[in-house]
Order: sequence, then C-alpha cells, then structure tokens
Amino acid sequence: MIKPRLSFWQIWNMSFGFLGIQFGFALQNANVSRIFETLGARLDEIPILWVAAPATGLIVQPIIGYMSDRTWGRLGRRRPYFLSGAILASLALLVMPNSPVLWFAAMMLWVMDASINISMEPFRALVADLLPAEQRTTGFAVQSFFIGIGAIVASAFPYMLTNWAGVPNTAPRGEIPPSVIYSFYAGAVAFLGAVGWTVFRTREYPPENMEEFARERALRKGPMAAPREILASLREMPRTMGQLAVVQFFSWFALFCMWIYTTGAVTSHHFHTTDPTTSAYNQGADWVGVLFSVYNGFAAAAAFLIPMLAARTSRKAAHIVSLVCGGAGLASMWLISDPGLLVLSMVGVGIAWASILSMPYAILAGALPPKKMGVYMGIFNFFIVIPQIAAAGILGALMKHLLGGNPMNAIVLGGLSMFAAAGATFFVQDVDEVKRG
Repeated sequence: MIKPRLSFWQIWNMSFGFLGIQFGFALQNANVSRIFETLGARLDEIPILWVAAPATGLIVQPIIGYMSDRTWGRLGRRRPYFLSGAILASLALLVMPNSPVLWFAAMMLWVMDASINISMEPFRALVADLLPAEQRTTGFAVQSFFIGIGAIVASAFPYMLTNWAGVPNTAPRGEIPPSVIYSFYAGAVAFLGAVGWTVFRTREYPPENMEEFARERALRKGPMAAPREILASLREMPRTMGQLAVVQFFSWFALFCMWIYTTGAVTSHHFHTTDPTTSAYNQGADWVGVLFSVYNGFAAAAAFLIPMLAARTSRKAAHIVSLVCGGAGLASMWLISDPGLLVLSMVGVGIAWASILSMPYAILAGALPPKKMGVYMGIFNFFIVIPQIAAAGILGALMKHLLGGNPMNAIVLGGLSMFAAAGATFFVQDVDEVKRG
C-alpha cells in the first residue's frame, strides 16, 4: 500500500495522546523515588523497588503489539489499546499518591506502569502504520515534542502548586505531601483527556485484504499463539534492530540512573540533607521536578531541530551528537555546586532525550515488515527494559560497595553510559538511508 502524505495537523492529532501519556510518566519519574523515601525506603533499596516498572514493560509491550497487529474494529487497530490503557493509568494515578505503606506504593508503580505501557506501545506503531517513510522522522519528532511539553508541566507541577498556589510540600513522617497528591490527580485528568483526543480525532487504515486478515487471525488463536509469534519474531529480527539494541541498552541505563537517583543526588549534594521530613529536602525534591521540567522543555524544542540536523547530515550523526550532549549534561552535575546552575546540565540531557525518543524509532521503522510493526515495536521495548532491569539489579550493590553511598556518583555513571551509547551508534545501519543512497 502506498501511504499518502499526511498534513501537519493530522500528524499533530495522531501524536497528541503522548501529551497525556508523558504527563503520567513524568509524574512517575520525578516523584516515585520521593514517595518511596517518604514511606521509609533506603537509598540502596530504591533500585529494586523500581524494577516493577521496566519488568512490566518487558511483558506488556510485545503482547499488546502482537494483539494490536491482529485487531480491527470500530476504533481501528491501535486506538482500543490507547483508550483502555488511559482509563487504567488514570485510575492508578489517583491511587498511587495515597499509598499507605511502602509495599503498596511498589505494587501501584507496577499497576501504573503496566497501564502506561498498554497505551504507549501502539502509539509507536501508529506512526509507522500511517506515515510514509519520508514523514516518519517528523512523526516521531512530533511525538517527542508532546512528550516534552507534557513532562514540562508534570515534572514542575508540585513546585508550581507550592509556589504559585500555596499548597504545602511537606507532611508528617510517612505521609505524602499534598502538592504531590494533587499533581497526580491532575495527571489522571490530563492522561485520559489527551489520549481521548487522539482516539476520536484520528482514523486508521483498514487491512488491505480483510479476508486474508481474518483468516490469519483465526489461524493464530490460543494461549500460546502470542508467545510463539513473539519468540519467532525475536529470532528473525532485522540486523538494524540488533545494532540499535546496543545503543538502547547504554542510553536507557543512563536514563534509569538519572530518574532514580537525581532526587537523592540533588538533595544531598546541593541541599545538604537526606531527611525527607525537612524543608530543605522537600525544596530540593521540588527543584528536581523543575530540572526534569527543564530538560523536557529543551527536548520539546530539540524535537524539531534534530530532524533538521538529520536532514543535513544523517539520522545516525544527529543521534550521536545528541547522546554526547546528554553524557556531558549528566557528568557536569557532579562539578556544579549551585543548584540553580543545574539548569545548564539539563540542556544536554534534554537534547539527548528528544533524540532517544525519535531517532531510534525512525531508523528502526524502515527495517521492519509492515505486518509485524506492532509486535516488533513491542519487542524493541525489550532493549529499553533490559538495561533498566540490569540497573535495578546492580545499582543497589554498586551504591553500597563502589559508589560510596553517594547518589551523585550514579549520575556520573549514567553520563559515561550515554557516551558509550553514542559510540555504539556508529555501527548502526539505517536501511532507509541505504535505499536512498
């Protein structure tokens, strides 16, 4: 099928749901470690508590991809999963900040991340479904833009509630501050509303041969059909996908270091406290939300600049430059003593984040068979999840025995990992560019 070029506003509508998805995801990234610490978790326990999030994605995304490849109904192929995931994620966002004890918060992280993954995976496949090859970089860039905008607001929301609306950002020991609770409530509304916009403003292409589609779906029924298909696709994955897997491993290991340890690093290194009940700690934790908002703001801007760089050079070159910027941004946090100047570090992190959310998917889409777009996009999530599970498994031990119990050292380790990702990108083959060349 020759896919028609879509207008900018059609691409805008099909990507708008990521605004809500990232609102929920950013609240999770900026505040879950804070919630865990408030409920009594030690620094060396936090990585293993976070393992629920990537482990859930490892299971959920390929299954949802497989199922969405074989779905067709009134809402199309991918949109039923957007909507169901949004409803579940919104409910989880309402419950998470009211967790009474640590084990319940860890369980709710699992539920919340599973729900976000149900919505997120089909969005990646939708861009590849609807856009011709020459528009895919733009499509993933617009997704990155909405990811950035959603995360700007969500990451800074507790800070804004405290400083603009006077909502308290402290609470008695063992209780979540009201500013965090109300931020999660706002996230539930934003998630469902933005995904609903995409569901009802976007139309998908039906299968070219409906009879063949129905026949294939009937042949692949049963509880073992999905695992067999996923394993077979994994064995047959394109060479480009394997090369990108190495890049993704180092990229997402770095991001996981940042997400779980920035709160501890900034509160201890820059605000000189580790006590979650103190005003200084909560000011530092709120500032982390602002910093996360800042890097996502730079990501939103970079989302449109990186494709321009890719057009003048190549997608690989653009990704390498972006990852080097990210590595420098993370490593520089150790050198900076004034917390206000950490905004400069976030410039590099934001550029890398925009590229990580777009360039690997734009490169990958050209190497995938269209009939398996969903399942392969789900399998590609393995290479996001595995480094996070690895990080969750080893960072606690590293923190105890190698990093001196200093979370800032984990941030520097993340910077080095980002540099390694840039080096691995040199060896990736971009099929679309080979065809054009």
